[in-house]
Amino acid sequence: MASTVRISEPSHQALRDLAEREQVSLQTVLERAIENYRRSRFLDALNARYEALRSDPQKWTAELNERNEWSGTAIDGDSE
Repeated sequence: MASTVRISEPSHQALRDLAEREQVSLQTVLERAIENYRRSRFLDALNARYEALRSDPQKWTAELNERNEWSGTAIDGDSE
């Protein structure tokens, strides 16, 4: 399904420049940019949750203990 999205002229020019440099369509550049942004936001949220977990010593200790328990289940026996 095709949709129209309005963007500024400088953003459109940046899309054109990237598409030309990569020899792909504007749509491909835009789709890649959206996917990279989605992944970045996911990792930012994940990092924030880990930071919150680390700020609670009791919960962080429980997390580390659970990791140690799971590391013993590795097929090759390697904990890393």
